[in-house]
Amino acid sequence: MGKKKLRKNKYIPNLAEFYFKPDYNWSIEEAKMLFDNNENENENFDKIFYRDCVVGIQELKAESIDLIIADPPFGLDFTGKESLYNRNSDYVVEGYQEIKIGDYQSFTSRWIQEIPRILKPHGSAYIFSGWTNLLPILQSIEDSGLILRNHLIWQYNFAVFTKRKFATSHYHILYVVKDEKKVFFNRIKHYETDTWTISRKYKPNQRKNGTKLPDELVRKCVNYSSKPGDLVLDPFTGNATTQIAAKSEYRHYIGFELNKQLKETIDTNLASVNVGENYIPYQERLSSIEELAKQYPNAYNIYKKRLK
Repeated sequence: MGKKKLRKNKYIPNLAEFYFKPDYNWSIEEAKMLFDNNENENENFDKIFYRDCVVGIQELKAESIDLIIADPPFGLDFTGKESLYNRNSDYVVEGYQEIKIGDYQSFTSRWIQEIPRILKPHGSAYIFSGWTNLLPILQSIEDSGLILRNHLIWQYNFAVFTKRKFATSHYHILYVVKDEKKVFFNRIKHYETDTWTISRKYKPNQRKNGTKLPDELVRKCVNYSSKPGDLVLDPFTGNATTQIAAKSEYRHYIGFELNKQLKETIDTNLASVNVGENYIPYQERLSSIEELAKQYPNAYNIYKKRLK
C-alpha cells in the first residue's frame, strides 16, 4: 500500500474564503459593453412569443442559446387558484394550461429533446420540477443526451399542510449541460452547495400567473451559468421571472408562453426593471475582509499572520 500523501500546509477551516476570487469578473462598464455589443446579434433578442414552445424552439437557430431556465407545468390537477395556497385567487390570471398526467412523459420528452440542438457547446440548462413528475424529466434528460451535472434542491419557506405524510417544502433543480469540457460555469462563491435555501416572497394584490419562482433563485442560475450579453431562454415564461432576472443582470432573453392573457402582466413586469439594475461585479458581491473577520475570527488571525 502506498504512502498517504500529506497536505503541504495544515488545513485551516474557512481560511480559503479570505483569498477567494470569482473565476470571471466584469466591471459594470464591461458588462454593459458586452450587453450592447450583442444586442443586434439575434432578431429574437428580448422578445416573448405567445405560442407553443416546442414549435418556437424548432425555429430557433442551432447553437444560438447560452442558457435555458425552465419551470414547466406541474402535470397535476392544478389551476393556480386553489384556496390551500392562502392567496386571493382574483389576482391569478386566467388561462393557465396544465398537462394531463397521462401525457406528461410525451410532453416532457418533446421539449427536452429540442435542447441539445439550440444550446451552444458551452451552454447549460436549469430545469425545475416537483417530486411527483421528477422521473419523466430525468428520463427525458437521459434520452436527449444531455449530461446531468448536479441535482440541486431548493428549500423554501412554504408547505401545504398535510395530516398523513410529510409536508413538501422543496423543489428539484436539474442542472444539465451539453458538453462538460466546454461548459461555462462562473464560480462566484468559494463554497456553494447543492442545497439552496431561498424564501418565497409574496406580492399581494398583484396580477400573476399561478406560481412564481423567487427572483433571487433565478438570478442565481443566471449568474453562475452565463456571461453579460448572453442569451437566456425560458420556454414557459409565466410571470417573466427569468426574463426579468436576465434583463437586470445585463443578459438578453427570449421566451415562449401559451397563455396570451398573461401578456399585460408580462409587459408590466418587464417594464418595471431597468437593464442591468441588479448587476454588481462579482468580486464586489463577496463579503469584505472585515465581514469575514467577524464571521471566522480564527481563520482571520492566520490570514493576518500570513500577510506579514
